[in-house]
Amino acid sequence: MSKVLYLSYDGMCDPLGGSQVLPYLVGLAERGHQISLISFEKPGRTDAERQHVACACAEAGIAWHPLPYHKRPPVLSTMLDVHRMRGFAKRLHRRVGFDLLHCRSYLTALAGLSMKRRLGIPFIFDMRGFWADERVEGGLWNLRNPLFLAVYRYFKRREAEFLAEADQIVSLTQAGKDVILGWRKDPDVGPPITVIPCCVDFDAFPAVDRGSREAARKRLGIAPNSRVAAYLGSLGTWYLSDEMLDFFRVQVEQDPNSFLLIVTRDRPEGILASVRARGIAEDRVIVRPASRSDVPKLIAAADYGLFFIKPVFSKLASSPTKMGEFLALELPVVTNTGVGDVDRIVADTGGGVVVRAFDDIAYRDALRELDLLPVDKERWRAATRRWLDLDAGIDRYDALYRTSTESLR
Repeated sequence: MSKVLYLSYDGMCDPLGGSQVLPYLVGLAERGHQISLISFEKPGRTDAERQHVACACAEAGIAWHPLPYHKRPPVLSTMLDVHRMRGFAKRLHRRVGFDLLHCRSYLTALAGLSMKRRLGIPFIFDMRGFWADERVEGGLWNLRNPLFLAVYRYFKRREAEFLAEADQIVSLTQAGKDVILGWRKDPDVGPPITVIPCCVDFDAFPAVDRGSREAARKRLGIAPNSRVAAYLGSLGTWYLSDEMLDFFRVQVEQDPNSFLLIVTRDRPEGILASVRARGIAEDRVIVRPASRSDVPKLIAAADYGLFFIKPVFSKLASSPTKMGEFLALELPVVTNTGVGDVDRIVADTGGGVVVRAFDDIAYRDALRELDLLPVDKERWRAATRRWLDLDAGIDRYDALYRTSTESLR
């Protein structure tokens, strides 16, 4: 089996690391791969959170090497972190002798490509999206600022190098893969591209039934006959909170007994101010934080999941984690077009409604379509598993590891 160094600038104590890194690595370790993990952990994480990750890694046989994350000064602190990561990875390689580098996104690929060029170690560019374009379209890099313009151009040049020199490329979406192939002079010449979306552990997100819904609604003080929409995760940057609240306003106009459940670690004050600005009664919106294990127990109160994402170029490569979680719970989704493979997944599963404009007319049409949505749970679950099941994602990564290292044997 392979000796793999996995590089992640996301922390394992972060929700993203806990849902979209660790479960895959545990599964790959179970398949016999020897995994070493370098991640960057933020200073605000508790000792209990760090201990939880350390125990999970130890039980799986994963050698976890957490490094401190630095935020300031912008850009410079990040590049210093990358420099530290590259130096630590090289020292670790001298001790372990890795067969393969698995680089999550662009910052870690800087280290991965350097090590491939110097040491000949194959590397997987697990791109996670068009990162530099995300920073611009998300408003994080203002290209009128000469510093951010220079940084953007630097990463677009490096992106071309990653896409040309990686041994394997992972795209979260077929739409993203199609963009990359369109950039090539010959689509058949270049590193192979595998599509592996953000998957979900179906065991951790069991289908909602009558009992779990009743328990969740009792816990939240929601009447059994109320219509409940749910949103899961942080708000801002990519997620169109104003448009989602407008959608809910239309629902309340049709059914004043409706609720919107927002499960997030974000502070509720800003959310509730936007609720009041739309004339929605505050008691119609419930904002709750939840641990990872508690999320499905709360979301079980919902009738459907709601999420709108900014439909820009970089989001063609985006795979919303919350989509798989809602569908695994067998809750239909209401979402918007122009994001990754969302349209294809909704069409294939029959598990939701796609909004094609952000206005009240489209919202009323979507609510009417949701009411008439035919429910075929067998088709729904089978199709969702084909797209988004964690075990299927682990199988694809396992195949990549074997393919990438077989030439060394």
